[in-house]
Amino acid sequence: MGRFAVITMTDKAADRVREIVATRDNAHGIRLGIKKGGCAGMEYTVDLVTEPNPKDDHIERDGAHVYVAPEAALFLLG
Repeated sequence: MGRFAVITMTDKAADRVREIVATRDNAHGIRLGIKKGGCAGMEYTVDLVTEPNPKDDHIERDGAHVYVAPEAALFLLG
């Protein structure tokens, strides 16, 4: 069974990810995650990635790297 991307990245989003990563030493991409908080009990987090986690989903577009934490994937899927 093939895998599918948890999210898609537009050209503009890829441009912005590359801009953010270019200004930070040792950054390889960004990571989407979740933490407890907010009205629904969860909040999204966005962090810089210096060491990719092999368990994360990896989305790449034109050199922009986004990693999605496994626990965040179900929330992103809705």
